[in-house]
Amino acid sequence: MAEQQEQTASDAVLTRIGQVVMLHHGGDREEARRRLLDLWTEIGAHGDPLHRCTLAHYLADTQDEPDDELAWDLRALTAAEELTEERFTGRRDDAEGEGAVAVRALYPSLHLNLAADYVKLGRSDAARSHVRRARGAAGVLGDDTYGDGVRAAISRMELRLGEEDDTDEGNWAPPRQRP
Repeated sequence: MAEQQEQTASDAVLTRIGQVVMLHHGGDREEARRRLLDLWTEIGAHGDPLHRCTLAHYLADTQDEPDDELAWDLRALTAAEELTEERFTGRRDDAEGEGAVAVRALYPSLHLNLAADYVKLGRSDAARSHVRRARGAAGVLGDDTYGDGVRAAISRMELRLGEEDDTDEGNWAPPRQRP
């Protein structure tokens, strides 16, 4: 019963994050940032890693300065690294099941965001490193709208950075075009 109450409270935090994200997408960036920071204060720097990952991921999008955006995206990645499949399934024996896939599915987007941050900061080598990590992690993404969108965004970033790969090793990059 206590686990069920904890899960319900956890879902409530994710719902609240989602509501603030809708506010941000509606155009109220300042208010969204304020509310997300309030949630960050509420859950704390040592709170549930999924909450911290999600909050930091969205807080990055509300920042005005590239350095601040990078700092939040790095917090999101750090929190993701603390996640376990048990967080998603409630079972410890799910090493290669749904929970493990859910944890790994966060990485392509997180690394892609870091690549974009480093581009904004003029740090091409760091951007290339993260876009490679995003591509390497993309195999776990589903064949759905989200997965297709993340893979397409990775490809666009690869093109921007000159990282496209025209080898035939299963990489999902568009063919090179001649000018």
